[in-house]
Amino acid sequence: MVRTARLHSPTKDRLLDAAERLMLAQGFSATTVDEICAAAKLTKGSFFHYFDSKETLGTQLLERFCDASQQRFQKAVDGRERDPLKRVYGYIDVAITMSKECAAQRGCLLGTFAQELSDTYPAMRSMCAKAFTQWAEKLKVDLDAAKTAHAPRRAIDTRSLADHFIAILEGSKILAKAKGDARVEEKSLLHFKRYMQSLFER
Repeated sequence: MVRTARLHSPTKDRLLDAAERLMLAQGFSATTVDEICAAAKLTKGSFFHYFDSKETLGTQLLERFCDASQQRFQKAVDGRERDPLKRVYGYIDVAITMSKECAAQRGCLLGTFAQELSDTYPAMRSMCAKAFTQWAEKLKVDLDAAKTAHAPRRAIDTRSLADHFIAILEGSKILAKAKGDARVEEKSLLHFKRYMQSLFER
């Protein structure tokens, strides 16, 4: 039997949307079920109809965020450009666009959960690690193809390069928050893009 909690519904989406806004603003631990219900204008009965606990909501919220992000990247770069290097550049451009949107929303959920919950919620840490791994592996496919199609100026480890991209992306979010300057993330990603252009001389 399929649990009602796993079905999509406007009510469930309202709870997830409210939780995402609150958790981006004040963190997972500081956000209570009562606050989520109040923000969604729903009762606690509605909450527990869809989620066994706040932790259950958190895992489903993270899954939703990662799925939506992955679909957006794929839609932006898959099938539209045959040159794999140009797809990599398109990937970076999408990240820049998303960074601006995340800044307006006070951050991105994957990085926020990874930083806050890794030491206290092992299951959530594993989910974050899996999401970062899948992200890197997706980028590595195009980096491998680009390496074959356009010989780089020096030897490169494409998986390490993909991880480096994620490190720049997530690290620049922290710097942007600390400095109160959303442009830090965009500048960092543009530096990475220029490095790629220099590496491939294209």
